[in-house]
Amino acid sequence: MTDGYQLVVATPSADDYRRLRVAAGLSAKSAEAAAAGLPNTLFALQIRKGDEVVGMGRVVGDGGLFYQVVDIAVEPGHQGRGLGKAIVERIVDHLRQTAPVGAYVSLIADGEAWRLYAQYGFKPTAPASIGMAFSVR
Repeated sequence: MTDGYQLVVATPSADDYRRLRVAAGLSAKSAEAAAAGLPNTLFALQIRKGDEVVGMGRVVGDGGLFYQVVDIAVEPGHQGRGLGKAIVERIVDHLRQTAPVGAYVSLIADGEAWRLYAQYGFKPTAPASIGMAFSVR
C-alpha cells in the first residue's frame, strides 16, 4: 500500500464497521446486529491510515461450501486510490488459497461496483439465477 495506507487482516470494531458502512453509502446497521454478526466473520480486512480505519471488506459463509463477500467500503475522502481494488484482490486471493475446490463465492454488487468485481472474476448470475433478498424489519 502507498501513501501511508496499510492493509490489515482484521475484523473492524463494531463502531468502525457501522461508521464505514454509512460513510460509504451502504445501509446503516444497528449496534446490536454488528455486535452479533462481526464475530462470525470468516475473513476480514481493514485499510488503515495511521490509527484510523478508512476501508474494509469481509467474507461470511459456512467455511466450506458457500462464501459471500460483503461490506466492501472505503470512506469517500479516500476513494479513487485503488483501496477498494486492494481489498477485493486480497479477499479473492485468500479465497483461492483457502476455500475448497467447488466452493461458491457470491456477492451483491450495488450500482456500478460490478465493474470492480468483474476485474476479479465475478460474473453476473442472471438470467440463469438472480440475487434475491429481504431485510428483517
